[in-house]
Amino acid sequence: MTFSDAIRTCFSKFFTFSGRASRPEYWFFFLFIVIWNIIAGIIDWQFFTQVAITESDEVKSVTATSSAPVQSIVGLIVFFPHLAVAWRRMHDTGRSGLYALLPILLILGAFAVLIFGIGIASSFQHGGTLDILFTRATLLIVIPTLIVLVVSPLLVLWWLTRPSHPGTNQYGPNPHEVAQ
Repeated sequence: MTFSDAIRTCFSKFFTFSGRASRPEYWFFFLFIVIWNIIAGIIDWQFFTQVAITESDEVKSVTATSSAPVQSIVGLIVFFPHLAVAWRRMHDTGRSGLYALLPILLILGAFAVLIFGIGIASSFQHGGTLDILFTRATLLIVIPTLIVLVVSPLLVLWWLTRPSHPGTNQYGPNPHEVAQ
């Protein structure tokens, strides 16, 4: 599969989460996303960046801010095709497409632990034993969760780089064998 074939395939299967996607299809589309994000970043930098200079007591500060509208539009355009091709790529390695969402689901879980754990602790008297108990229990849960949050994207990345599952699996035929 060529670079242009991968882009054409991914945009034609915009919301297709069934079937399988080969490694070249996924990684060429990922390269396309990176290239367009760089181009969008340059456009945002050139046309949508505001620079503010502040001076006070021999200290000069320069601040550049941008709302990045072009990068936002590019991100919205490629979000679903990228999710769909990652989902199909997981199918190609013999895994459920839900594994592509693993880091996002873990981040949501970590935020829930932080919000509810610290929220419960703050509802008790400050400095009381239950306050300390819930705060420490939250930390005991948050530290392993943070470790998993660091490891899970690397695990998903490794799965996305694995070779195709040979032959037909539960998600369909091997893309390399069908193309030949």
